[in-house]
Amino acid sequence: MDRNEHEHVIEVTDLRRVYGGGFEAVRGITFHVKHGEIFALLGTNGAGKTSTVELLEGLAVPASGRVRVLGHDPHTERAAVRPRTGVMLQEGGFPSELTVAETIRMWAGCVSGAREPREALALVGLERRADVRVKQLSGGERRRLDLALALLGDPDVLFLDEPTTGLDAEGRRDTWDLVRALRDAGTTVLLTTHHLEEAEGLADRLAILHEGRIAAAGTPAEVTAAQPSRISFELPQGHFLGDLPPLAELGVCGHETDGRVVRLRTRELQRTATELLLWARRSGLELRGLDVRSASLKEAFLGIAREASARTASAPKETEYAA
Repeated sequence: MDRNEHEHVIEVTDLRRVYGGGFEAVRGITFHVKHGEIFALLGTNGAGKTSTVELLEGLAVPASGRVRVLGHDPHTERAAVRPRTGVMLQEGGFPSELTVAETIRMWAGCVSGAREPREALALVGLERRADVRVKQLSGGERRRLDLALALLGDPDVLFLDEPTTGLDAEGRRDTWDLVRALRDAGTTVLLTTHHLEEAEGLADRLAILHEGRIAAAGTPAEVTAAQPSRISFELPQGHFLGDLPPLAELGVCGHETDGRVVRLRTRELQRTATELLLWARRSGLELRGLDVRSASLKEAFLGIAREASARTASAPKETEYAA
């Protein structure tokens, strides 16, 4: 496939992964990643993110389902896939006594069409640390070295597993800028992350995994739009929640109070905010501390996790039987 072709670079259909003892880590997920797209996999610990990525990288065989990367099975057709992919694992294992430059030269010897080592180090801001031994690097610098190695082959597809773990705020922003630049140049990026701000700022689309299943998927805006927006304010002295117009008429789907502070949840933010402010004007009231905002990805993530857990808890238990 030419890297300028617009098609699904990664295709996952009804994918399952089962570990010894019968534990099902990935339970029939389906998604695709387009050419030149940043796609994020989110989920709590144990949701199945790393188990899924390892199948995409060809490091394991699925129990069932189908995986295609660049049109090939990444496990059985590894020779066709591996030279065109870059992989950044959660943790790299580098010989501690080698310098940064020695490490990247060693790795370049195993990569087809490798970039110049100095170029790869410059991409991640490590060119001035080339002569430092790996054991003397900080945790954040080791993550940068991990990324440099993943970029050595100028990959068409880049897998990033928790790419900014251990980085400070500046390092995280630099990495985000680099990933965006790679995307803009045509590289397809699949990343896992625990940083919801990272996913919200970087991803063109994302999927939220919960207990091995996809609980929500779409653009960050689509995923957050499915969750209620919030309006909070302080009731003036002498007024109470019951003084407001009926909450249902305001489009409110839930509320709570904390002393004089009222928090409303709504799926019709513009309507609710407008009606609330019109009521305050008619009543001659000032709503102090007024805060109106759409749901964040963090709120959507937590809400989806709670809903998925509730569904799991209420679902009938499967009958256990001997194989």
